[in-house]
Amino acid sequence: MKNVYDILEERGFIDQATYPEELKELLSKESVPFYIGFDATADSLTLGHFLQVRVMQHMQLAGHKPIALLGGGTTMIGDPSGKTDMRKIMTKETIEYNAGRFKEQLSHFLDFSDDKAIFVNNADWLLNLNFLDFMREIGVHFSVNRMLTFDCYKNRMEKGLTFFEFAYMLMQSYDFLVLYRKYGCKLELGGSDQWSNMLGGYELVRKLEDDKVYSMTFKLLTTAAGIKMGKTEKGAVWLDASKTSPYEMYQYMRNSDDRDVIKFMKLLTMLPMEEIAKYESLEGAELNTAKEVLAYEIVKDVHGEEEAKKAMDAAKSLFSGGINSENIPSTEISSSEFENGKNIVELLKELNLIKSNSEGRRLIEQNGITIDDEKVKTFDQMLSLSDFKDGKILIRKGKKVYHQVKLI
Repeated sequence: MKNVYDILEERGFIDQATYPEELKELLSKESVPFYIGFDATADSLTLGHFLQVRVMQHMQLAGHKPIALLGGGTTMIGDPSGKTDMRKIMTKETIEYNAGRFKEQLSHFLDFSDDKAIFVNNADWLLNLNFLDFMREIGVHFSVNRMLTFDCYKNRMEKGLTFFEFAYMLMQSYDFLVLYRKYGCKLELGGSDQWSNMLGGYELVRKLEDDKVYSMTFKLLTTAAGIKMGKTEKGAVWLDASKTSPYEMYQYMRNSDDRDVIKFMKLLTMLPMEEIAKYESLEGAELNTAKEVLAYEIVKDVHGEEEAKKAMDAAKSLFSGGINSENIPSTEISSSEFENGKNIVELLKELNLIKSNSEGRRLIEQNGITIDDEKVKTFDQMLSLSDFKDGKILIRKGKKVYHQVKLI
């Protein structure tokens, strides 16, 4: 059986690791408890988180034990990594709700039965810490001079870095120590932007417990154009179907850049490498087959096979000119709103298809908005009840974004 380290390396996950050869040997010899932390900054995981979920799945399939750490405590501060300003402070109630939603979603992907994986929440040990005791035990092991050399802090020095945020590294490092002491956790995993924070925890455990533990980061999910994967004009691509529909997720993946298809197959699907290899030689229009497989596999794993089939059928229907699919994103609006006419630009904003009047005008001037196969010619066009056929209209933005409006 392949070592999971080799599997992760072959599929392109690994960015950096402390003592990689030692870690690889450890993963081949015993079942290793490992953790990934999820700060509860929203009420759903995103496609960006999905890469981390895939790592946990590969590790669990190889016999290792996932510890899904919900950041009920660290979210109270907010990680300054990659941020130019301080994060908005969230209420304890909002954080608790978000952590609960993360727990539901992660349970869909990992096997938590019979102690094969566990959930923990760092609120349990962070919220009631005694400041002086914590600083005496933990704070003395961190050099301020060294911390200020890390990018997560250095990039904030011009605009200002609060002591509140400065403590984040200590909190995250303490998590590793607690998980080591409670569950024998020997490995922390995370995105490459977490490397400095993770080194803090790795060094803290080694100092205080005189034992070998490890940290490993995986590459951030970015497109060939260097854009963070999972970002759209409307915002993040969410795993929650009520925030990003299965069809929208399917279309997002189906529209992947040719250069990204194989990479995303390796990182975001559980397809065997032998099967993925069959698609590597495809070029041009033939790559569309690989894109359809990529989109189908991801939607199937996130939302189920039935939703994946619906999304695929809807996409094919629209591609062939059909406009009657019931599976594309839709919004129900009261017919009373159209009795006296409704401005097209206002409707587009309401549907989150545009962010501003100027964007709407630009799209219309460029023939970028179509309603039931008719181009919208002017930004002051009014839609009335007579424009609806069987109580529906289909709006197309550009070539690939569809949205149906249904009267109620």
